Amino acid sequence: MSDPPDFQSLPTPIQRAAAGFRTAGWAGFWVQVVLAVVATIILLFAATSRTVASTSPGSGFGVLFAICGLVALYVSIFWTFRYTRLSKQLQTPDPALRPRKADTVELLRMGVMINLIGLLLIILGAQAIVGALLAKSLSQVQGLGALDPSRQIQSLDIFVVQANTHTITAHFAGLVTSLWLLNRLSR
Repeated sequence: MSDPPDFQSLPTPIQRAAAGFRTAGWAGFWVQVVLAVVATIILLFAATSRTVASTSPGSGFGVLFAICGLVALYVSIFWTFRYTRLSKQLQTPDPALRPRKADTVELLRMGVMINLIGLLLIILGAQAIVGALLAKSLSQVQGLGALDPSRQIQSLDIFVVQANTHTITAHFAGLVTSLWLLNRLSR
């Protein structure tokens, strides 16, 4: 991506802000997209598996919160993409067309809130899933697990935990992106 010809005529703080929004926006966007796609595929695979249906901690509140956290992640991805568009708006030569600093800070604060809400949802989901896995593991009697497969921890159970971990990491990346830009903007 090349800079517009008038980019050099912009004030230095505006140039730095535009470059920061472009770089951090794209980095945060792609990290979140990759992790969201992987988590979505894992959750879809686990949800459509017949063996997970009613005996797995992947059902119930855990998966509900995991899906809500994933939806919040997709909102965060959209919001992070907006940072790249904001970079282009900051590069306009006409100061009247540039977003105000207060509006930019508010956009970043909203990005922080989206990721914090997503983190809350996905952490609640992870707690429910891990709690159910713990209950399952504690209810296993040595040697009798082979007789009752519903009491065994299955690999799909771990897939659901992995999907949650990916979603937590993606929300963390979005949070770091927003906070880094907010810190850079307030200098």
